[in-house]
Amino acid sequence: MDELLAMVTRRLLRSQLTARDAVLLASVGLGRSLGDIELARLLGKTVEVSEAERVLSLADRRARREPLQHLAGAAPFLELDLAVGPGVFVPRPETEVLVERVTEELGATPAGHIADLGSGSGAIAITLARRAAGREVFAFESSPYTWPWLRRNINALAPEVVPRFGDWRASIDRIDGEFAALVSNPPYVPAREIPRDPEVRLFDPEAALYSGSDGLDEIRRIAEVASERLVPGGFVAVEHTEDQGGSVRQLFGDAGLVGSFTIQDLAERDRHTFARRPD
Repeated sequence: MDELLAMVTRRLLRSQLTARDAVLLASVGLGRSLGDIELARLLGKTVEVSEAERVLSLADRRARREPLQHLAGAAPFLELDLAVGPGVFVPRPETEVLVERVTEELGATPAGHIADLGSGSGAIAITLARRAAGREVFAFESSPYTWPWLRRNINALAPEVVPRFGDWRASIDRIDGEFAALVSNPPYVPAREIPRDPEVRLFDPEAALYSGSDGLDEIRRIAEVASERLVPGGFVAVEHTEDQGGSVRQLFGDAGLVGSFTIQDLAERDRHTFARRPD
């Protein structure tokens, strides 16, 4: 085991990755827990050739900066384990903060549907469906590459979620009733600001990243629809960059929404903005 981990580590270090990834890759490739990997090291256990080749193949893919979640086929999100892979945006811990606050806000919100706009893996929609019993949750997704991942996760984790394929702006107009909450982790990266991380730049879908010259085109659409489709007292909540909070609050105010506020993520960066439709 030690020899295998050393070989993996050497391959990863050449790509500016850490030895920690070597242990994680061994866990994925061997189908063993991190505790089992450490125990095997302590006992000096060897690894079958076929197993070693499988781990080294994963190491080569990780060295090309393919996300670890893609290699594992799953990404944790709050109480969920979501299936992910090529074509779907990998959910991030900062979005967990958004969902936690949305859950709190729903407790003081009138009856109505919940919409996850640009659902991706379904992280937001599925979590909210499991937490907000009695509210119908819609998951909108327009990417044909992402759609199979969304359907897979909904079927496995929350079959009560209603998936809708296509541009959400057109789809939402065909749904009867009003919405208590519109929630989204939309594309918000300005078109010219290419992300530094290869895992993001090379593997996250472009449609999930970029949104016009200032990164706010999609949030402008969300603000417009929120002013029309939210039940009085309903709210909209979006994720954005740490520099966009003021602009998003202005957009929401211009759309006639009130009580706009921005909350921070776990790194104390302004990342999520909320507003309500007036009563």
